[in-house]
Formats: sequence, C-alpha cells, structure tokens
Amino acid sequence: MTDEFSRPVSYKSMNTPTMRKDSPMGTSSAHLTSETRTERERLASLFGDLTPKQWGMPSLCDGWQVREVVAHMTMPFRTKPFGVMAGVARARFSFNRYADRDARSAAQAMSEAELVDLLRRNVDHPWQPPGGGEAGALSHDVIHGLDVTEPLGLPSAPADRVALVLASTRPRQMNYFGVDLDGRKLAAIDTDVSVGEGSTVVMMTAKEILLVVTGRRPLNEVPGASR
Repeated sequence: MTDEFSRPVSYKSMNTPTMRKDSPMGTSSAHLTSETRTERERLASLFGDLTPKQWGMPSLCDGWQVREVVAHMTMPFRTKPFGVMAGVARARFSFNRYADRDARSAAQAMSEAELVDLLRRNVDHPWQPPGGGEAGALSHDVIHGLDVTEPLGLPSAPADRVALVLASTRPRQMNYFGVDLDGRKLAAIDTDVSVGEGSTVVMMTAKEILLVVTGRRPLNEVPGASR
C-alpha cells in the first residue's frame, strides 16, 4: 500500500535551495519543490471532479479504493511525528500496517470534499519522507497519483515530472517492490530517462516505466512495449 519512495512522516524544511545527495542529478531543490506543488494542485483539481462512483473504485494500491489512497496522501498534513510513532507502535511496529489503518480511518471520518480541501490547502506543505528529501516528496505524490488516475483513465503527471521521479530511483526501491528487470533496460520514448543497466532495451513511456519499477504493472503487461 505504501512505497519505498515514501517513508514515515517528517516535517523537515524544504526552503534551502541546495542540492541533496538523493536528488536527481542536476536538479535543484527549488525545482523539485515547485514540481511537487504543481502536482498537488493538478491532483486536487482532478480529485475535486470525481464522482461518488469513482471515489469507490479500486485503486492500484492493493486493497484500497480511491478514497483510501487520497486519504493516505493527506496523512503528512493530518499527523504529527509523535502521533505517527505511537501509531506505528500500536501497529506492532509495521509502518505499512499503520498506514493502512490510518488511510481507512481517515477515509471513513472525512468526506471526499474534506480530503480534497485538505490536499488543496497543503500544496506548499514542507513534508519530506525521511531520507527521501524533495525527490521523495515528489515521488510520493506522483506515484500515488498514478494509483488513482490509472484505473480511472485520467491524465497522469507530465513525462518530464515522472522522469524526475525515475531519476531518483535506486535498486533498493525496486527490490522493495519485488521488481527484477532481468537484464533489461527500460528507456522512455517521451523524455530523456532510463532505468536499469541491462543490454536488452525495452522502450515505453516514462509513466509505464514508473508503473513497472514500483510493482504496479508487470513488464510483460505493458501495452506496446518493444525491444
């Protein structure tokens, strides 16, 4: 349900325009922060137009409907670090178990309009996942945005924004999702980014690469993937 790009909640400042070791090469902190803000605005606009039926549809997060995914995306804006630590302890120190309980509880306690309003009011929120920095914050929103937009047939983040997420991808993240590229390199046809070091090159969109490396879609199920 959660992802290796988004660890437990932190409130570290994103105001310092410096490079981080986990930022995509050549990308400033200010640019990543700006892209995160724009993505949150885009998603808030899309979510605000969802019908009651769409809110109840299954997402790409196993076991979560759209409303649980959106509730999870608002968790950094609803919780304090101490509350998260206490919740993780109650969940027998499993962050995934805690995040699942939190998303389901928030989705029941809050209306769809309240969830969208919370996201919209926090487009500038300085949350960063510990160890993930600005790239991790952007990844969290882009990836979970896809969890909603893909099953609903809605527009995804632009290819260049997805490329920023892919540029920060590390082998440990694919291992977390149980993804093995088996000697293949995934190269985007719509932006300048690739993942993997294999000799066999598989061409697809940046969005499809992200779906594959985060375990959302098996490589052999990607439409139009060619070698």
